[in-house]
Amino acid sequence: MKKRMSDLLLHCAQLELRQPDGFKLGPMSLQLKSGKLYGLLGANGAGKSTLLQLFAGLKKPDSGHIILAQQALSAYTATTRARHLAFLSQQQAPTEMTVRQLLHLGLLPHKALWQRDNQNDRDNINRVLRDTGLSQQADTLLGRLSGGEQQRAHLARVLVQQAQLLLLDEPVNHLDIRFQHQLLATLRRSGLCVLASFHDINLAATYCDELILLQQGQLIAAGTPQQVLQPDLLQQVFGRPCLVDQSPFTGSCRVTFAPEPI
Repeated sequence: MKKRMSDLLLHCAQLELRQPDGFKLGPMSLQLKSGKLYGLLGANGAGKSTLLQLFAGLKKPDSGHIILAQQALSAYTATTRARHLAFLSQQQAPTEMTVRQLLHLGLLPHKALWQRDNQNDRDNINRVLRDTGLSQQADTLLGRLSGGEQQRAHLARVLVQQAQLLLLDEPVNHLDIRFQHQLLATLRRSGLCVLASFHDINLAATYCDELILLQQGQLIAAGTPQQVLQPDLLQQVFGRPCLVDQSPFTGSCRVTFAPEPI
């Protein structure tokens, strides 16, 4: 079935950014559609975080444009932008609040200062606490949690925000294997549009509908995991020969890189 134009949530055309250190991202053009989970891949320094920051409105491109929900991203106020998209960076500023208090921050774009939480708000927070395995830590200070638990709490805050588009920079970093799979499955079931960067190619291949592969600021490939995870492309980007076959559990693409000779 042909995709309707309304399914197109965000797109950029000839997007380009030059940074003071000489790094150049783009020019590139991309489309993100509602309800799809996109994996952003590339070696360190490829531009994954920079692209996410551009889409989040935290950096301004030197040329090109970004359209979110049929309106220029630059036309949104910070509050209206937060109703449409939520961004999670790799590093979170230390804060002395409980997990539940952190999750309440996700409600702010949708409420006036004088409005109190209603039952729907409380139900939303409790549901997200369950989905992220944090119900027992809801009233615990963030500083008393492990690094993985803190990461889950910040992910939970993003989910409470109820934005159409989630931009996540290494969302499963520091998480145990169990919670990596649990949270990616939760994102897959959410029906939201998600663009997340990954170091683990096989996790991305298992859960993502489409992959976007960057190298030194340039778009190398975009498409389904089968289209993107080609041995020659992966060796070009990551500098190691590899084998691509199928996972015995899911049938999804599985990448094995050749070890360094000892």
